[in-house]
Amino acid sequence: MTAASGAAEAPHTLLQPRIALPFILVCLIWGSTWLVITDQIDDVPASWSVTYRFMLATPAMFLVALLTRKRLALGRNGQALALFMGATQFCGNFNFVYRAELHLTSGIVALMIGLLLVPNAILGRFVLGQPITRRFALGSAIAIGGLALLLVHEARTAPLGGDVWLGIVFGVIAMLCASLSNVMQANETGRALPMVSLLAWAMLYGTIIDFAVAWMTAGPPVLPVRAEYWAGTVFLALFGSVVTFPLYYTLIRQLGAGRAAYNGVVVVVIAMVLSTLFEGYRWSALSVAGAVLAMVGLVVALRARNPVLKSG
Repeated sequence: MTAASGAAEAPHTLLQPRIALPFILVCLIWGSTWLVITDQIDDVPASWSVTYRFMLATPAMFLVALLTRKRLALGRNGQALALFMGATQFCGNFNFVYRAELHLTSGIVALMIGLLLVPNAILGRFVLGQPITRRFALGSAIAIGGLALLLVHEARTAPLGGDVWLGIVFGVIAMLCASLSNVMQANETGRALPMVSLLAWAMLYGTIIDFAVAWMTAGPPVLPVRAEYWAGTVFLALFGSVVTFPLYYTLIRQLGAGRAAYNGVVVVVIAMVLSTLFEGYRWSALSVAGAVLAMVGLVVALRARNPVLKSG
């Protein structure tokens, strides 16, 4: 999107079906992945679960690129970007998310990742030249307040296990790794490349790094025999990765890094609704107020005009 086209966009772009439908689909799928991830770290080292996920996702992403006839040649700069994304998104982010869930409840980890909109907006401002409007800042402040209420409720009702502070550090690192990848893929180099091809190479590099990290930190591969584990891995690989990442990264290019990261706010609420249905999660006045506040912030921020990009 050029500066001219960005300025000409209607302020309420999210209401357009070509953006609203992918946004909703990503939220629904990622909102359900938190239930699945908790089963992935029960009897298998976290690093191996991440590795298995992307060992399945990588060939599937290359297949999508081939079926859609996208060129796989990225050039030197494109390969360097793919390597960076593989190291940050598909290794760093996921390894630290899975490790955070060893020390914190999945709800708290989801809430922390929901704050991705903050570093995304800041990095988008300095790296991509995407301005932070007053309306977006106001909506973000409201949403963060809602997430804070949800976090307080979660901390009160869900007992924390393990080293809490270590879990928080892992969660913050995971969020920053994801934000770096989110913003950098939308730079001038990334925007010139086919999305699925860039993701395929990034996943390949990430899988290689994941394998090395898993072997160094957890020893030889651990292969579980439970059918539920492998069913969950397939779901995370195909739906939680191959389907969602092309949609999400495209949203970043269309909406801007900060506004696209608002899917994390919706994901938190969806995760809590699913937890209500399948895990007996109990709502309180505090959690209801937090969810409502988060959604109000979402509406306020997403009704701001699209950011104007410097180039692309």
